[in-house]
Amino acid sequence: MMKMFVWLMILMLPLSLCAQKGDTISLKNLPSDLHPNVGILPIKVIPVPFPDVTVKSFHYNRKWATAPASVAVITDKQLHLIGTNSLLPAMNMVPGVRMEERSPNSFRLSVRGSLLRSPFGVRDVKVYWNNLPLTDGGGNTYLNLLDLTQISAAEITKGATASMYGAGKGGLLLLETKNEFGNKPFNHYAASLNGGSFGTLQQSLLLKHQAQKFSYQLMQSHQQSDGYRQQSASHKDNITYTASYITGKHLFNFISFYTRLHYQTPGGITLAQMQKDPTLARQAAGGFPSAIQQRTAIDNNTFFAGLNHIYTINKSFYTNAAVVFHHTNFFNPFITNYETRRETNAGINAKLIYQHQINKVQFQWITGGEYLHNHSNIEDDGNRNGKRDTIQFIDNIYSSQWFAFSQLQISTGRVTMQLGISANNQTFSYKRLTDSSNNYTHKRTDIVAMPRLSVGYKLIEGITVYGEVAKGFSPPSLAEIRPSSRVFNTALQAEYGWNEALGIKGRVFNGRLMFDVNAYRFRLQNAIVSRNNPDGTQYFVNAGNTKQDGLEVWAQYHLLQYPTKLLKQVTVSESYSYQPYRFITYQQGTSNYSGNKLTGVPDTCSVSTLAVTLNKGYFLNVSYNYSSAIPLTDANDAYAKAFHLLQSKIGWEGRLLGVAIQLFVGGDNLLNEQYSLGNDINAAGKRYYNPAASINFYGGCKVEW
Repeated sequence: MMKMFVWLMILMLPLSLCAQKGDTISLKNLPSDLHPNVGILPIKVIPVPFPDVTVKSFHYNRKWATAPASVAVITDKQLHLIGTNSLLPAMNMVPGVRMEERSPNSFRLSVRGSLLRSPFGVRDVKVYWNNLPLTDGGGNTYLNLLDLTQISAAEITKGATASMYGAGKGGLLLLETKNEFGNKPFNHYAASLNGGSFGTLQQSLLLKHQAQKFSYQLMQSHQQSDGYRQQSASHKDNITYTASYITGKHLFNFISFYTRLHYQTPGGITLAQMQKDPTLARQAAGGFPSAIQQRTAIDNNTFFAGLNHIYTINKSFYTNAAVVFHHTNFFNPFITNYETRRETNAGINAKLIYQHQINKVQFQWITGGEYLHNHSNIEDDGNRNGKRDTIQFIDNIYSSQWFAFSQLQISTGRVTMQLGISANNQTFSYKRLTDSSNNYTHKRTDIVAMPRLSVGYKLIEGITVYGEVAKGFSPPSLAEIRPSSRVFNTALQAEYGWNEALGIKGRVFNGRLMFDVNAYRFRLQNAIVSRNNPDGTQYFVNAGNTKQDGLEVWAQYHLLQYPTKLLKQVTVSESYSYQPYRFITYQQGTSNYSGNKLTGVPDTCSVSTLAVTLNKGYFLNVSYNYSSAIPLTDANDAYAKAFHLLQSKIGWEGRLLGVAIQLFVGGDNLLNEQYSLGNDINAAGKRYYNPAASINFYGGCKVEW
């Protein structure tokens, strides 16, 4: 079955190369979904308060206000609203989304509570960049390899997305980098430099070329920091090349990047240690050395390349196909061992899209699939003060996942309906090369079907009510099948469950107010949770069933109907999440955690923002973030206290001698809260806390010409 599926996608690739001689296309005549990451140079128009951006999830390709799903689109301006070098502040402004940073450049991403099974990294959230899958065949995504300078926009879809995007119940993240075309060749240059507290320094350069049929961007960036805590320094270097090319009926989009990332890992500390000195790294205890002594850190050197190809067959049919390859060398001196991983990943996806309109009824049918493969060679050695010692284990693992899907979308004047279904499968083959046995151990997830139904109804112009029912499916990732405890867990089962949601969204008052309010209900079976051994290594178990019901509210309002002599624009926004999640049935040995709060998930999160733009080019952005107390153990016998964060950024932007200039200064944690932006849940020795930086400041400049 799997071989037939792979061959089907391979055969679809040459189908997209069959354009007839003499056929030509123009971007202005293409539907928006045929060129998801390209555009024509913008024409100056009178701006509206909040342009209604296009939603691309599930190939909807229409305006956000009419999308029949809970989707958030983060624009380039919003990405840079607060902060300068990370996706984290902008992502945390989306209700239901929580991005954490346990130490500099060590990110976790949660959509509606999916951090339950992610002590590190990004799992259970599928990630694509310009239609290219960043998530690998083992279910992991190295989101920390990317730099904010590479991204033009981000789109987050919450809830079960397996009907079209394969394994994953935690949601979907679509990243976008635009390559713009112009009628005449044109070069654009940009450079930025900023620095701040704790030895933070960031620098970037950009070269952008635009022409009628070919455009590219070459980006370089460097980041470094001494870190707030002991053993928390980091540095990252990245170079990225993206290109788009049109010929005949073909559109090609290419992305490649190389990232060299190093960050030290200070590890968790106890509450008493945090209260005494929050800058401490993990201390020696119980016969185990300290993080400083073992020089705990991660080095990740990754090369990525991917090609997306869109071919317009005729007015009704087109294909969209992609291939990716990436290789990672990963080094991780830890408290108990020194792990080296060599990972090779390859992937392919292909879609055939049909769209047609009869009177006012629009039909879209899309079918296709994806195959991702990962080969990991993992060597565990002893760690002698940060240097590799005697070999302990060498493991060879092959992991792959594939899915095939089909979706029908019907749109009338008032109603939009999406009906989709997918078949999903995952396999692992594992062999410990240091054992005498020459046989591979295999683990396979049976083929499962994941349906989804979503309906939107336009109440009045600008306001849509929507509802969806979908089944989510999330098999264990490679990092959970073969965790840091180094025991291959063939008993770990896939999570699954039904998600139901009902919401209302829209744009009113001439576009000055945008809002999205939704309530959802999710029943998860076989929930995967992390546990810790005394030495700090982790393993995973299925924890029975959970109840994850919640409410999300987002609103953004443009206060000024007309600009004044002083003020050009004043915008306020509010993001609110209510997540009273509970375990339904959860028995571990003699301990019964049924009815307890879901570990690692705050009941309430709120983010309020104020953005002010003056006519003289000055701007001010202020953000206030509140998180309620967070349960740190399945037993709910320890909590991280609630915290309040205040961030601000002020600056000026204008032109001087034909050069666009932006100057800015900002501050983070202005209330000087002591908190942890990424807790170690169920940690041994009660080492739950990874203290975030105290009050800190930054400043910098950006020039474009």
